[in-house]
Amino acid sequence: MKKILGTTLLLLGMTAFSQSKEDSVQFKKISNEILNNGKGYTELRELTKTIGHRLSGSGAYEKSVKWAEQKLRDAGADKVWLQEVIIPVWERGKESLHIKTSGGSWKSLKMLSLGNSEGTGGKDVSGEIIMVKSIEEYDKLPAEKVKDKIVFFNYPFSQSFIETFKGYSDAAKYRTTAASLTAKKGGKFAIIRSLSSAFDDIPHTGAMRYEDQVSKIPAVAIGSTTADELEALLKSQKITAKLNSNCGMKGEKLSYSVIGEITGKKDQSVIVVGGHLDSWDVGEGAHDDGAGIVQSIEVLRTFKKLGIQNNHTIRVVCFANEENGVKGGIQYGKTVKEKNEKHLFAIESDAGGFAPRGVALDMDDARRKQIQGWSKLFLPYGVYNFEERFSGTDLYPLHDMGIPAAELMPDSQRYFDIHHTEEDTFEKVNRRELLLGAAAMTQLIYMIDKNW
Repeated sequence: MKKILGTTLLLLGMTAFSQSKEDSVQFKKISNEILNNGKGYTELRELTKTIGHRLSGSGAYEKSVKWAEQKLRDAGADKVWLQEVIIPVWERGKESLHIKTSGGSWKSLKMLSLGNSEGTGGKDVSGEIIMVKSIEEYDKLPAEKVKDKIVFFNYPFSQSFIETFKGYSDAAKYRTTAASLTAKKGGKFAIIRSLSSAFDDIPHTGAMRYEDQVSKIPAVAIGSTTADELEALLKSQKITAKLNSNCGMKGEKLSYSVIGEITGKKDQSVIVVGGHLDSWDVGEGAHDDGAGIVQSIEVLRTFKKLGIQNNHTIRVVCFANEENGVKGGIQYGKTVKEKNEKHLFAIESDAGGFAPRGVALDMDDARRKQIQGWSKLFLPYGVYNFEERFSGTDLYPLHDMGIPAAELMPDSQRYFDIHHTEEDTFEKVNRRELLLGAAAMTQLIYMIDKNW
């Protein structure tokens, strides 16, 4: 009996070793194909340099829809289609922010209105600036101290977090809530310190939101250097600010997410890989999220090029409107539910095109442990962290339906230097790092397709 059991265990061990070796060989083929022949970098150049930034509702976004549709066909998709999405339309327009001391002249500051903010209707709105360092400090101010003032929320991006997305999450509440907090106490508009890990003077935009039944007053962001200079001035004198902005919501319109897939050979259960096609209206949307789009298309192209016979349907989704509404992700989840489509797994790349370091896994413990058991296969490619538990913003509707979801985790140290700024350009993306991210996602999807 012991001899039979021992032989069985030996055979199982040999099978596992053989499978692991086979997977390791396939991982190398995937990496070699993408690093040597991948088109993601040249496609990113095309997207960013010929179309540029792609705010939802803009003419540039509609051009990117046609671009993505063609690239999915070129990559070898069996089916490509557009999914209708009703999106909010926000426009920036001309804007300016000036300050002056009691005896001085007006000085222009670099600034950006926050996304979805209402403006001043092209009129000057001015008042005295008061500064707070935290929401807790602001909450202690009586309304009479805020009424008719401009509130400057000077909360710095924490440098203590090694994982910079945690610093971003910590500071993000100031961007989303500053306008409504100010309005509740009668303030005229809000200024925030940008959510930036850099020590420079580049303002960062990004979505804010208004609370119901609260006045919709403007909110703008300034760079770190300007924030420090303004803080120093406020310690010794009264400062007046003047804002003139033409931004605002312009209703809704019909737009599209772009979807392409290669049909499964065993069944049509779906594995999703995606990013968001839209971007803010500054920079070129290269890291956020042109990188995720071209990486996702690269996954499909590589399966076709290497002749990998996928068991399940591999579907690329280029989501609409992630930045200021998430309407693409919401609509995709709604359609999946209505059609009762079986989805096995979904992964998004929306953290920049930097070198991949891991994959966050937002799923039950059994699935997490299975993927973590493959970690040795990823180590030669610098991918080692499978401990985090979150997934991409566009995938939350799928996750809420119980579908295992994930997000590629690139090295995060430089992302929030340029996130949502004019600095997010093609030149900031490294070819090898971008393609290594595509390889990591392809390798993971290969394993899931084979084993789930």
